[in-house]
Amino acid sequence: MTSAALACVLVAAYTGIRMPNAWSATLQSVSFQDGFHRRFLVGTLMDPIADAAGYRYRMYALLSFLILAGLLSVLVYQTVVTRLPARRFLILAFFLLPTGGYLFHEVGYFDQVLYLLLFGALWMLGRGWWIPASLTMVLAMCVHELTALTVLPLFFVACLRTLPLSRTIVAAVPACATGLLILTAKPTSAGTSLALQRKLEDAHFPVRGDALELFSRTQEDSWKMYSQKDVFLYLLPLIILIAVALVLFARAGNRPAKLLVMSVLAALAPAMATLAGWDRERWAFLLLVNFLIILWFWFGDFQVGLKSVQFGVVVVALLLTVHVPLTYFDGFSPRPLTGEAIGDFYRDLTSGDFFDTPRL
Repeated sequence: MTSAALACVLVAAYTGIRMPNAWSATLQSVSFQDGFHRRFLVGTLMDPIADAAGYRYRMYALLSFLILAGLLSVLVYQTVVTRLPARRFLILAFFLLPTGGYLFHEVGYFDQVLYLLLFGALWMLGRGWWIPASLTMVLAMCVHELTALTVLPLFFVACLRTLPLSRTIVAAVPACATGLLILTAKPTSAGTSLALQRKLEDAHFPVRGDALELFSRTQEDSWKMYSQKDVFLYLLPLIILIAVALVLFARAGNRPAKLLVMSVLAALAPAMATLAGWDRERWAFLLLVNFLIILWFWFGDFQVGLKSVQFGVVVVALLLTVHVPLTYFDGFSPRPLTGEAIGDFYRDLTSGDFFDTPRL
């Protein structure tokens, strides 16, 4: 099984891997010390090392790949140790579907840090350490406020499965309060962003000034830059598919009503990112990730195996998700499994072109 899992990972890596883009690397350099009050945790922890190393891009690229490696280690480990074939199927399907390539393509984005922290919190919950798990979600909120729409709803569902409702609410409150504090803070001044940009430029870092500009924009300013309606319409079929699949799965398996409602809401929560930005393919990817994690939770309740109708619902739903185009950033596209494409990828690796510092 280890060999099968690693083979699926290799297919996903070949499909989507690239060097972290300059946008994500720029965001990783943002720190509290430099005057930023959101998305600051990674940059704050990295700042002393980055300062000593001269803010080299390759250091941030290494960090990005280490975070990705942490995620892959968790997924491969769970594939090997789980005793439930349905759970093993979910992880292998994740790698072989377009989601696998997209995971490698978005290396460097804070989404990967958030889900790694979620897995850590779930591990703590499994040992009854709900207070450290709750504090881990606070850290996630300091990495990116998108926590509120991705991993925090999943954490709430996981708590609800093992803790009383009152304790579940208490466990979620610190992260919610932190998120509210961050979201209501004033935008960073343009001068602060410009100062960091100049510092990075002086270090010959491939800084993206437009990435730093988002800290000095209000949400109203951001809404003027894209159509929320268009993003929502792109996501709508996927939202309907996930909701219908979960309801059909639940009807065949006697899910408790309270847990069903919260699970469906957690799976669909990333769709609210429509109000946060224009990365519609990224929001679709996060919708699929939350959907699969909810299914992972639910599969754990069927120690004697799923009903054939439940497994059929999941298989059909996952096959339909292939028709959701997860277009890549920066002009990249998924590599096809053809001899010519494999040859091109091999030449990029051996010539060193693959490792060039990105300009996008």
